[in-house]
Amino acid sequence: MPLQIDPIPAFETNYIWAIHNGRDCALVDPGSAAEALAFLGQNDLDLCAILLTHHHADHIGGVDEILAHKNALIWGPDDQRIPRVDRRVAEGDSVTVPELDLKLTVLETPGHTSSHIVYFNDDLLLAGDTLFSAGCGRLFEGSAEQMQSSLDKLSKVPGDAEVYCAHEYTEDNCRFALAVEPDNSDLQAWAREVRRRRAAGQITLPTRLDHERGTNPFLRTREAAVVAAAKRHDSGCDGQPAEVLATIRRWKDHF
Repeated sequence: MPLQIDPIPAFETNYIWAIHNGRDCALVDPGSAAEALAFLGQNDLDLCAILLTHHHADHIGGVDEILAHKNALIWGPDDQRIPRVDRRVAEGDSVTVPELDLKLTVLETPGHTSSHIVYFNDDLLLAGDTLFSAGCGRLFEGSAEQMQSSLDKLSKVPGDAEVYCAHEYTEDNCRFALAVEPDNSDLQAWAREVRRRRAAGQITLPTRLDHERGTNPFLRTREAAVVAAAKRHDSGCDGQPAEVLATIRRWKDHF
């Protein structure tokens, strides 16, 4: 069967993504073992790989318990805060999961953390906490300049790529994005669709990268409307992309 990507809900907002072909499975950022192991068992899947994007516990916390029950090759960034990694990868490296006939390229995307990475090909982007639908990750360790550079990298990924983010933050993100760009008709339509999905108990992911380029203020820091909103919010904003991002990220942090 063709590759399928299923969400495994964990904690309050996390998604562990399961990439599988009905037989073999790779897990992305398994922060909790119980849900991941249950999914593998219920679907009779063999675990072949684990892909990690960064060191936060809600992304790696389930690895040890999973490995107590399963064998898998673990890929992740070069960060000693992630002790269980077999293949440490960096910008431009390739990740191959032969059981799934899956090949991905690594991008370094510091900002949320200093060593965050993402995995992508023409069809998908495993974005971790760098990019969310209508949002981006908080700047816990990196600078606005780093996050701007990271998002610029992601904006060059093929627009048809489906974006698999690690959290269900879309509804809150849309509320903020509308404060930045209230006249963005694409964003208005997306916010309505997100409210409908969440009211029906449905998830809002994945989205497509070309969709995010039109609706996500953090990918639109060069757009006149976003620049103007940042300057209205903080008269000290100089209008340069990284400063616009810094301004709207601070705004979002207290929204």
